[in-house]
Amino acid sequence: MQCPRCRTVSLAPTKIDSGLPAMGCPQCGGSFLSLLYYRVWIENFVPLNDENALTENIAEEVDTKTALTCPKCARLMTKFYVSGEVDNRIDLCSSCDEAWLDKNEWRLLQSLHLADKLPKVFTDQWQQRIRRDRLETSRIDKLLAVIGNEDTVKAVEFKNWLKDHPYKKTIIHFLNHD
Repeated sequence: MQCPRCRTVSLAPTKIDSGLPAMGCPQCGGSFLSLLYYRVWIENFVPLNDENALTENIAEEVDTKTALTCPKCARLMTKFYVSGEVDNRIDLCSSCDEAWLDKNEWRLLQSLHLADKLPKVFTDQWQQRIRRDRLETSRIDKLLAVIGNEDTVKAVEFKNWLKDHPYKKTIIHFLNHD
Protein backbone atom coordinates (compact mmCIF):
# COMPACT_ATOMS: atom_id res chain seq x y z
CA MET A 1 0.00 0.00 0.00
CA GLN A 2 1.22 3.48 -0.89
CA CYS A 3 1.01 6.48 1.43
CA PRO A 4 -2.10 8.50 0.51
CA ARG A 5 -0.21 11.73 1.15
CA CYS A 6 3.20 11.03 -0.41
CA ARG A 7 1.73 8.70 -3.07
CA THR A 8 5.08 7.07 -3.90
CA VAL A 9 6.21 5.76 -0.51
CA SER A 10 5.13 2.34 0.73
CA LEU A 11 3.44 2.12 4.11
CA ALA A 12 5.13 -0.07 6.72
CA PRO A 13 3.77 -1.74 9.87
CA THR A 14 4.10 0.45 12.96
CA LYS A 15 2.39 1.18 16.27
CA ILE A 16 0.93 4.59 17.05
CA ASP A 17 0.39 3.67 20.68
CA SER A 18 1.14 0.72 22.91
CA GLY A 19 -0.80 -2.19 21.42
CA LEU A 20 -2.32 -0.12 18.58
CA PRO A 21 -0.97 -1.26 15.19
CA ALA A 22 -1.13 0.87 12.05
CA MET A 23 0.58 1.26 8.71
CA GLY A 24 2.97 4.20 8.83
CA CYS A 25 4.72 6.32 6.24
CA PRO A 26 8.46 6.65 6.92
CA GLN A 27 8.60 9.87 4.87
CA CYS A 28 5.71 12.06 6.12
CA GLY A 29 5.11 10.36 9.47
CA GLY A 30 1.40 9.73 8.85
CA SER A 31 -0.43 6.57 9.87
CA PHE A 32 -3.18 4.51 8.25
CA LEU A 33 -5.27 3.15 11.11
CA SER A 34 -7.78 0.33 10.90
CA LEU A 35 -10.79 1.24 13.03
CA LEU A 36 -11.27 -2.48 13.63
CA TYR A 37 -7.87 -2.63 15.36
CA TYR A 38 -8.69 0.65 17.10
CA ARG A 39 -11.92 -0.79 18.55
CA VAL A 40 -10.04 -3.85 19.84
CA TRP A 41 -7.45 -1.53 21.35
CA ILE A 42 -10.17 0.55 23.05
CA GLU A 43 -11.75 -2.58 24.56
CA ASN A 44 -8.39 -3.43 26.13
CA PHE A 45 -7.32 0.17 26.72
CA VAL A 46 -6.18 1.09 30.20
CA PRO A 47 -5.81 4.89 30.47
CA LEU A 48 -2.40 5.95 31.63
CA ASN A 49 -2.18 8.78 34.13
CA ASP A 50 0.75 10.33 32.28
CA GLU A 51 -0.24 14.00 32.39
CA ASN A 52 2.79 15.00 30.32
CA ALA A 53 1.58 12.95 27.37
CA LEU A 54 -1.89 14.47 27.58
CA THR A 55 -0.99 18.12 28.07
CA GLU A 56 2.17 18.51 26.02
CA ASN A 57 2.13 21.18 23.36
CA ILE A 58 2.08 19.71 19.87
CA ALA A 59 4.71 21.86 18.19
CA GLU A 60 4.09 20.70 14.64
CA GLU A 61 0.47 20.30 13.69
CA VAL A 62 0.37 18.96 10.14
CA ASP A 63 -2.89 18.56 8.28
CA THR A 64 -3.18 17.43 4.69
CA LYS A 65 -5.25 20.09 2.95
CA THR A 66 -5.89 18.15 -0.26
CA ALA A 67 -8.28 15.26 -0.73
CA LEU A 68 -6.73 11.86 -0.09
CA THR A 69 -7.54 8.55 -1.71
CA CYS A 70 -7.74 5.42 0.37
CA PRO A 71 -4.63 3.27 -0.14
CA LYS A 72 -6.80 0.13 0.03
CA CYS A 73 -9.73 0.88 -2.27
CA ALA A 74 -8.66 4.12 -4.04
CA ARG A 75 -11.90 5.93 -3.09
CA LEU A 76 -11.81 9.49 -1.83
CA MET A 77 -11.57 9.78 1.92
CA THR A 78 -13.81 12.20 3.84
CA LYS A 79 -12.25 14.83 6.10
CA PHE A 80 -13.60 15.26 9.64
CA TYR A 81 -12.65 18.08 11.98
CA VAL A 82 -11.23 16.87 15.27
CA SER A 83 -12.23 19.84 17.39
CA GLY A 84 -13.27 23.47 17.16
CA GLU A 85 -9.99 24.37 18.85
CA VAL A 86 -7.74 23.18 16.00
CA ASP A 87 -7.90 23.07 12.21
CA ASN A 88 -6.76 19.46 11.92
CA ARG A 89 -8.98 17.01 10.09
CA ILE A 90 -8.81 13.24 10.08
CA ASP A 91 -9.43 11.48 6.79
CA LEU A 92 -11.79 8.49 6.83
CA CYS A 93 -12.52 5.87 4.21
CA SER A 94 -16.05 4.87 5.10
CA SER A 95 -15.84 1.97 2.67
CA CYS A 96 -12.79 0.34 4.32
CA ASP A 97 -13.37 1.73 7.86
CA GLU A 98 -9.79 3.05 7.91
CA ALA A 99 -8.53 6.48 8.99
CA TRP A 100 -5.49 8.48 7.95
CA LEU A 101 -3.74 10.37 10.74
CA ASP A 102 -1.22 12.95 9.63
CA LYS A 103 2.04 13.30 11.56
CA ASN A 104 1.37 14.17 15.23
CA GLU A 105 -2.43 13.90 14.90
CA TRP A 106 -2.50 10.93 17.28
CA ARG A 107 -0.59 13.02 19.83
CA LEU A 108 -3.01 15.88 19.14
CA LEU A 109 -5.95 13.55 19.85
CA GLN A 110 -4.26 12.55 23.11
CA SER A 111 -3.64 16.17 24.12
CA LEU A 112 -7.31 16.99 23.45
CA HIS A 113 -8.40 13.87 25.42
CA LEU A 114 -9.98 12.43 22.26
CA ALA A 115 -7.76 9.39 21.64
CA ASP A 116 -10.45 7.13 23.11
CA LYS A 117 -13.29 8.88 21.24
CA LEU A 118 -12.17 8.61 17.63
CA PRO A 119 -15.41 7.06 16.23
CA LYS A 120 -17.43 9.95 17.76
CA VAL A 121 -15.37 12.41 15.71
CA PHE A 122 -16.84 10.84 12.57
CA THR A 123 -20.49 11.39 13.59
CA ASP A 124 -22.78 14.09 12.23
CA GLN A 125 -23.52 15.30 15.75
CA TRP A 126 -19.81 15.84 16.48
CA GLN A 127 -19.23 17.70 13.22
CA GLN A 128 -22.36 19.86 13.71
CA ARG A 129 -21.19 20.83 17.20
CA ILE A 130 -17.78 21.81 15.81
CA ARG A 131 -19.41 23.95 13.10
CA ARG A 132 -21.59 25.69 15.72
CA ASP A 133 -18.55 26.30 17.97
CA ARG A 134 -16.50 27.68 15.06
CA LEU A 135 -19.34 29.97 14.00
CA GLU A 136 -19.76 31.29 17.54
CA THR A 137 -16.00 31.85 17.86
CA SER A 138 -16.01 33.74 14.57
CA ARG A 139 -18.93 35.92 15.71
CA ILE A 140 -17.18 36.71 18.99
CA ASP A 141 -13.94 37.54 17.15
CA LYS A 142 -15.82 39.98 14.88
CA LEU A 143 -17.50 41.59 17.88
CA LEU A 144 -14.14 41.82 19.63
CA ALA A 145 -12.66 43.66 16.64
CA VAL A 146 -15.49 46.22 16.70
CA ILE A 147 -16.16 46.89 20.38
CA GLY A 148 -13.05 45.68 22.18
CA ASN A 149 -12.36 43.09 24.85
CA GLU A 150 -14.14 44.56 27.89
CA ASP A 151 -17.44 45.16 26.09
CA THR A 152 -17.25 41.79 24.31
CA VAL A 153 -16.89 40.04 27.66
CA LYS A 154 -19.98 41.90 28.93
CA ALA A 155 -21.95 41.06 25.77
CA VAL A 156 -21.06 37.35 26.00
CA GLU A 157 -21.99 37.28 29.69
CA PHE A 158 -25.31 38.97 28.90
CA LYS A 159 -25.99 36.56 26.03
CA ASN A 160 -25.32 33.56 28.29
CA TRP A 161 -27.57 35.02 30.99
CA LEU A 162 -30.32 35.67 28.46
CA LYS A 163 -30.09 32.27 26.75
CA ASP A 164 -32.23 30.37 29.28
CA HIS A 165 -34.07 33.30 30.86
CA PRO A 166 -37.83 32.66 31.15
CA TYR A 167 -38.57 36.18 29.79
CA LYS A 168 -36.01 36.10 26.99
CA LYS A 169 -38.46 37.23 24.27
CA THR A 170 -39.73 40.11 26.39
CA ILE A 171 -36.20 41.30 27.13
CA ILE A 172 -35.18 41.08 23.44
CA HIS A 173 -38.35 42.98 22.46
CA PHE A 174 -37.46 45.67 25.02
CA LEU A 175 -33.88 45.93 23.73
CA ASN A 176 -34.99 46.24 20.11
CA HIS A 177 -37.33 49.17 20.83
CA ASP A 178 -35.44 52.00 22.49
